[in-house]
Amino acid sequence: MGDDGVVQQGLTAMTTAQRPVSLTGIKPTGAKSSIEHGAVHLGNYFGAIRPALRLTERYDTIYFVADYHALTTQRDPSTLRQNIYDVAATWLACGLDPARTLLFRQSSVPEVFELAWVLACFVATGQLERGHAFKDALAEGDAPNAGIFNYPLLMAADILLYDTQVVPVGADQKQHVEVTRDVALRINHHYGDGTLVVPDVLLTDAPLVLGDDGRKMSKSYGNTIPLFAPPKALRESVMKFKSDSAPLQAPKEPKGSSVFELYELIADQAAAAEMARKLRQGGYGWGHAKQELAAALEAQLSPLRERYLELRSDEAAIDAILATGADRARAIARRTLNRVRGAIGIG
Repeated sequence: MGDDGVVQQGLTAMTTAQRPVSLTGIKPTGAKSSIEHGAVHLGNYFGAIRPALRLTERYDTIYFVADYHALTTQRDPSTLRQNIYDVAATWLACGLDPARTLLFRQSSVPEVFELAWVLACFVATGQLERGHAFKDALAEGDAPNAGIFNYPLLMAADILLYDTQVVPVGADQKQHVEVTRDVALRINHHYGDGTLVVPDVLLTDAPLVLGDDGRKMSKSYGNTIPLFAPPKALRESVMKFKSDSAPLQAPKEPKGSSVFELYELIADQAAAAEMARKLRQGGYGWGHAKQELAAALEAQLSPLRERYLELRSDEAAIDAILATGADRARAIARRTLNRVRGAIGIG
């Protein structure tokens, strides 16, 4: 079978007619955590994983574990390996179907580095100097490594290699897609429209998930709840959420409370409205609300936890899923890279 046949075989399993391609990178970073709890917290689940998986209803989706991106900060190889498995098992447990969605390791598709070099020859250093991560590192007095400087280029190559049409991002990541669009348009201007597919930004309306201190749930704040925490630990974490000291009988305003706003994410609309009513009416305390929140979280997360632990116990099975996804991804990547090589006069 020739290259075209391999490409077609790689695409057939995932592509449906007239559906645009959406791509998401998942960075396996973070401090070393227990395998049982995983590296993902509730903020990641509600703010990123759940909204991203809903995209499969409208798009042909591609998800990759961005292990080379993690090297800008991660220096412990055992932690990186563990986080790769944690992240892959988490997304699979949360509903990613590898028969419908490409899932693979970034490092399994070396074509991305060749395309990144081509892109580097069309991007001015000034544009990279304006990158958020690079600027932030300088502002903090750090001496950022070249990986941080070139981060937007590798991300652009990740996006362009798979003929991605939309990239779902939050507002803070929009700059990376704009760099990708700029360099793709520049190359198309030199070598002809269609050399690269120019992606569009898909701004997500992912919810802000508050931690137990009322700030955004983040590992940097130490206010997270592990997504797969066992029932007792999950309940204890919820009971630590800050709340006001209003007496039991006093009316309470649910809006702005991290307890209520997390409950809104996990419960259906009717249940959330009922909790809000009871809080505003009085005679219902924050302790009651926390108990309801803990019960709702356990009801929804316990099946995911069970599935995660099953997946995480079999790294060979995860490797097989990632390898199958990589084979399909490389078929698409080779097609794109051959098109680019032909356009620029190489190969």
